Amino acid sequence: MVHAYILIQTEVGKATAVAQSISKIEGVLTAEDVTGPYDVIVRAAADTMDNLGRMVVAQVQQVEGITRTLTCPVVNL
Repeated sequence: MVHAYILIQTEVGKATAVAQSISKIEGVLTAEDVTGPYDVIVRAAADTMDNLGRMVVAQVQQVEGITRTLTCPVVNL
């Protein structure tokens, strides 16, 4: 299982709507509004890194109001 944090920048005033939409995507564990350089932080899980990438590109990035994403896979050292 691969886990990742997805840091999201949104259009002004869209963070709550984006977080609500993303929270409905299969594999998303949490989606929360935050303050700072990013507007929403998502914790997601997928079976493989490829499936995680597909989720981000095909589903997360398609949510209206998102301007940029940064995916940070969790590593277990």
